[in-house]
Amino acid sequence: MGTQENVQLVKDGYAAFARGDIQGLLTLLSEDIEWVIPGAELPLAGTYRGHDGVANFFQKLALESETLAFEPREFVAEGDRVLVVGWERAKVKATNRMFQADWVMAFTVRNGKVTKFHEYSDTQAIAEAHMSAARTAV
Repeated sequence: MGTQENVQLVKDGYAAFARGDIQGLLTLLSEDIEWVIPGAELPLAGTYRGHDGVANFFQKLALESETLAFEPREFVAEGDRVLVVGWERAKVKATNRMFQADWVMAFTVRNGKVTKFHEYSDTQAIAEAHMSAARTAV
């Protein structure tokens, strides 16, 4: 696949996420996908492997937060890599606190499937939204 096809595959994944079609998104991923989320102390942080692992990530995401705005803004591709620069605003359900964060999501595409995903985001903003108001007042 060329870089344009790789970009379209990633865009198709974002479209599936926007529709709430996680099963559709999973079909774009290789069976041995490695899905990495930063922020060691955050509830969603970790490395998720395979379709079951990524499905588990999206289940946790739905339980933990409500996405209010999610905007992939720029797609940069070279070879088998697609980098997406974007922004999001979400509410943490446990604390009812909102955060907004810029992010970069890096995808590796091989043989028409995403084989690796790594998110780079403002983990400080997300962590603060997970803290209770009492903890942040200290």
